[in-house]
Amino acid sequence: MFIGVDLGTSAVKLLLLGDEGGIIKKVSVDYPISFPKPGWSEQSPEDWYEGVITGLKMLLESVDKEQVQGIGVGGQMHGLVILDKDDNVIRPAILWNDGRTIRETDFLNNEIGKSKLSEYTGNIAFAGFTAPKILWVKDNEPENFSRIEKLMLPKDYIVYNLTGEYVSDYSDASGMLLLDVKNKCWSDQMKEICGISHVTLPTLYESFQVVGELKDDICKELGLKKGVKVVAGAGDNAAAAIGTGTVGEGKCNLSLGTSGTLFISSDHFSVDKENALHSFAHADGGYHLMGCMLSAASCNKWWMEDILNSSDYEKAQSGIKNLGENNVFFMPYLMGERSPYNNPLVRAGFLGMSMDTSREDMVQAVLEGVAFGLRDSLEIARAQGINVKASNICGGGAKSPLWRRIIASVMNLTLEIQENDEGPALGGAILAAVGCGIYKDVKEASEKIIHVVSRTEPENELVEKYEKQYEKYRKLYPMLKNFYDI
Repeated sequence: MFIGVDLGTSAVKLLLLGDEGGIIKKVSVDYPISFPKPGWSEQSPEDWYEGVITGLKMLLESVDKEQVQGIGVGGQMHGLVILDKDDNVIRPAILWNDGRTIRETDFLNNEIGKSKLSEYTGNIAFAGFTAPKILWVKDNEPENFSRIEKLMLPKDYIVYNLTGEYVSDYSDASGMLLLDVKNKCWSDQMKEICGISHVTLPTLYESFQVVGELKDDICKELGLKKGVKVVAGAGDNAAAAIGTGTVGEGKCNLSLGTSGTLFISSDHFSVDKENALHSFAHADGGYHLMGCMLSAASCNKWWMEDILNSSDYEKAQSGIKNLGENNVFFMPYLMGERSPYNNPLVRAGFLGMSMDTSREDMVQAVLEGVAFGLRDSLEIARAQGINVKASNICGGGAKSPLWRRIIASVMNLTLEIQENDEGPALGGAILAAVGCGIYKDVKEASEKIIHVVSRTEPENELVEKYEKQYEKYRKLYPMLKNFYDI
């Protein structure tokens, strides 16, 4: 059996995978998130580790622990975790959705220059990336910066605690703006710009490579045999892609979680000319292009639970009938936006409301606005000559048949649902199985474990209607951008 861990923003999810690809058990443990100032987002790494250990104990109850061979961790990307010489956490982790680094991001993009950044790393600076966070600590907390001995990502903090090995993988490291993604090595130029040395950065591995074994004392605490292998793991989007079979040339995955991502895998490294999409390494050993919108299913959660004070999502969507004909538009920028606009200042808004606007119109606008936002990234890929016809879809939002129907027609893609929608946790377990030699590579594991159980096809009539709606939608950002730039 193999353990997969998904270190998410609100909870850690764990599952147990059998060697024939069946999910035996899964558990979840919540932990807090802190917003100490507007636009800031932090967590305690110790809370993550405590949640992982608690989850492992729950997961291993009433199972044959002798059969556990390996562990793979997928986790939230970009977060800055810093340790001192005694391995103590210096300050709370600054998370992927933290927006405090506007000045540092502008410095990197405008003073260092986007062309130089792209040359060094294959990407430009986004507020959520790790390098701007390092510069923020350097500028605002110099005492903390001077104490840094180890600099790591969230899931790597877990691996370090489990194994004692200071490592990362290429997929997660790609989102730091410190990695020369094409050549899969740390960028000397970026280290110099950020004022850090090579020894503060972890050793790099492919996601499926074994990096160590579970510490003996942890094995004893959990009741596991010695020698349980731990692989490098992956960033959450790459791990989710593995868990949905998005492996090899030209495969696509849409993740409709707290954030929304368009993930297109490739055997080759490429960069779009505007750097609107991220050019990252993939957990299968290849590469991928990714567009990320900061608020996706979280838009619907905010609208339903915070505004309408309801958790009955099905009822709220049941009255929506006239798809492609809504006069209300929603811009899904509750936390700013990453792809393709790279604007942490822009905010969400409704337009087009009138005296006869209904609650259903507003709910529909939220669902459509997220779909339009995802299409923004797809259009960048299409402009690069990438012809995607079908995509896997995962995440909490993907459970809505109506939302899948909207997205399929807005993006003109066939959407495929897998038998197991466990995303990064399943991806982590698959990587562990590959690392332990059960499968020769990630592609073979994916083909044997991942099974499509349903498809949502784009509807020609709706495709035409949404084409007109999207043309209206794409004119709205420039207007909103100017308002927030004032």
